[in-house]
Parts: sequence; structure tokens; C-alpha cells
Amino acid sequence: MFHTFVMDTTCQGLSNLSLNHPLAPVESANCGSSSSQDDEDGFGDLRSLPVDVCERRPTCLRCCRPQKVCLCPFLPVHPLEVSTCLYIVQHPAEESRALRTVPLLAACLPPGKCKVLVGRRFNEERNPELAAVCRDSRTLILYPGPDAQNLEELVQKQDWDQEDQDRMGEQFVRAVGPNVIIIDGTWSQAKDMFLRNTLLHQPKQVQLSRSEQTSLYVIRSQPSNICLSTLECAAVTLSILERNEAIQEVLLKPLQALCSFQLQHGALVHHSKEHLIRHGIYDKQMPTNKRKIKRMENLITNQHICPR
Repeated sequence: MFHTFVMDTTCQGLSNLSLNHPLAPVESANCGSSSSQDDEDGFGDLRSLPVDVCERRPTCLRCCRPQKVCLCPFLPVHPLEVSTCLYIVQHPAEESRALRTVPLLAACLPPGKCKVLVGRRFNEERNPELAAVCRDSRTLILYPGPDAQNLEELVQKQDWDQEDQDRMGEQFVRAVGPNVIIIDGTWSQAKDMFLRNTLLHQPKQVQLSRSEQTSLYVIRSQPSNICLSTLECAAVTLSILERNEAIQEVLLKPLQALCSFQLQHGALVHHSKEHLIRHGIYDKQMPTNKRKIKRMENLITNQHICPR
């Protein structure tokens, strides 16, 4: 599902081992010398080899990319002013991915407007802030499913209610908008996190329109053509809640630059599973399980493609 790019690591040399280290050879009264012990355990020649220490490439503090491929020129000069606060509930596996989108999202927003919570399980005792947010009746969680409301329709209804109350001279209190929870992970990881965390069942569940969006994040595979990355989901959500379509364009700019750079340096376009099946180029064995066959059929017809 993902690309094959080399990640930086820090090398440690055998020369750093001291004689007191539990893995270092220990002189024994039965041995004539330490060199004979080295020859016996095979470390004699290795200790004489020079060791090159590989240092991590300097990283940009704003976009979290290596400085040589910094994406800051594609970020807004000043953070976007938004009233909505995003809570990104992130699977631990996403932290180690080289081409993740959440750091770019956080770099575009003011401090405190994009909070990342890493973990698989969340509860009130360990995560009191998230628990309080989930109890707030105005909080939304972006997760598709049969019980999810269309976000754009929900906001339109709220605007109509505001117009009605304005005409009657009544003070209007927004029912939704201040907090949005987004699960960051693969589809299977997101499904597991949503189903196993009862906290995430408390907010109002919403989803984006399935007919208008096509992912620009072409360097990672998706189940369907209309599945979006976390940054894309946030961009569409904020543009709807803030009533400002320009937000989406600003947030997608660094993502487009990231994909363009990777494609220019050897990355391949990853078509969705839906695309591969439709064009007869899906090279994996087709499922025999009836439930999985039904999911394959739904991919082609764009029906019930959510991970539930």
C-alpha cells in the first residue's frame, strides 16, 4: 500500500562497546590473552575496522521534512485563522511514516488548532481532554458510515436555522463546529480504533460527500477513488465549517508539492483498488469469501465503501 523510500537511521559502531559492556569479550583466567578470545568469538577482525557514523539529515522544524526537501515555500506565510479545533486521533504506526500529511496540516494552522493524540486506545482516565471534547454536544467526528450525516447538509441546515432566528430577533447558538475529531491511519486501523473506543461514539458522526472529492495523494494506495488522506479530509471539513473555500486550496498546496516532488524522484502513481478492479489490472488473488466479494462489488459501484 505504501511506497519504498529509505528512512534515515543513526548507525552505532562496535567501537563504542566498552570492556565492561555485557556483550564485550571478558578475559578469563583460562585464556592466554584477550586477542585469542577475540579470534575465538569472531570479533577480532571487526574491532579493527573503521566505523562510519551516519547522521540524520537536518529536519525543518515547521514542516518536519528534511531541509533539502523542505515544503515551507508551499505553506501559508501566516497560519490560517480558523475557529474550528481539530483533534487528530493518530494510530502509532503513522508516526514512523516518511510521507505523512498531519505535520503539513499542523504547520498551516495556528498553535492549538490541530492537536495530535497518538494511541490505539483512549479513555477518560488517560485522556481527560479528549473525553471532555467527546462529551461536548457540538463536537463532530469525521467517520463514514450508515449513521453518519452529510457534513455540508448539516452546516446548511444550521445556516438556515440561524437566518430564521435572526429574522425573529433571537440569539443564535451554533449547534456544531468548534471541535472535529479525525482518525489518522489506514482504513483497517481507523475501523479498529473507532469500533474499540467508546469515547469516539459520543460525538455526532459526519461524513463528506462521496461524489465530489478525488484524492490528490497519489503516492499512497486507497481502497476507492473517493478515499481521502487526513490532510484532504481536514481541508474539506474546515472549508465547509468555516464557510471559506479558499482554505481547501491553501491546505492542499503543500500536499500537491509533496506528491509532485516524489513522482519526479522515482515514486509511482498508486491507483486505488477500485481503479485496478474496474480496469482489470488488479494483480492479487480475488477473494472467495462472500462478504469480501460483496465489498469488492461495492468498491466498483461506490456503495458502502466505508471501513465499517
